[in-house]
Amino acid sequence: MLEIGTTAPDIALEDTAGRPVGLADYLGQHGVLVYFMRSTSCPVCNGHVKDLAKHSAEFATNVRVLVAVPEGHQEAAAWQSRNGLPFPVVTGREGSPHEAVGMMKKVFGAVQQSGSILVDSHGIVRHAHSATLPTSSYDKKGIARAIGELRGRDSADGN
Repeated sequence: MLEIGTTAPDIALEDTAGRPVGLADYLGQHGVLVYFMRSTSCPVCNGHVKDLAKHSAEFATNVRVLVAVPEGHQEAAAWQSRNGLPFPVVTGREGSPHEAVGMMKKVFGAVQQSGSILVDSHGIVRHAHSATLPTSSYDKKGIARAIGELRGRDSADGN
């Protein structure tokens, strides 16, 4: 898993239309919160995404949200459309997006970890959380705290 305070790798992602998306696309502009779902069929993860959507306006000024799913483009696009999400859904360009940040399959390779990372506009990891059970994967308080700290840094930087 990525470590807080380290430089985030430019994870090779694609949106549901197959266009490349990278964390570097946001450098100098916005922080990026990526929520990694266990799967689009996980009811617990779906609840977490609904909560993110509900609160997205609270951090929209300085943080962009991406939802990373392990499924392919077509399934991800259908799920995004059904749920009317206000933010992009991304998949991995080469393998699972989860693997790119160290969220591996646990329990004999059968259970995909889920969680979130927040990368600031300079590419530094400010929040990193993962869990094997989806009930523990959404660190809402940790995300809110990290976004609040970003706002403080942005104000200090004059942004």
